[in-house]
Amino acid sequence: MNLPELEAEALKLPVAERARLAETLLASLDELSEDEHRRLWTEEATRRDAELDADPSRGRPAEEVFHDARARLR
Repeated sequence: MNLPELEAEALKLPVAERARLAETLLASLDELSEDEHRRLWTEEATRRDAELDADPSRGRPAEEVFHDARARLR
């Protein structure tokens, strides 16, 4: 079964079972090694960089991002 098929099947579960599955999946992320975390973050950064290269209009100036982040911390 591929990922889209698995997702479709999981979405057919009752809400309580989907929540339990989500908790289990999230908890499994805590069990990753430091190397695995590093690999996953590198893949994510590469994916985001490719998105911005493909459509630079999706980006925001760093000053704006930091302003929004500071506002959320207040």
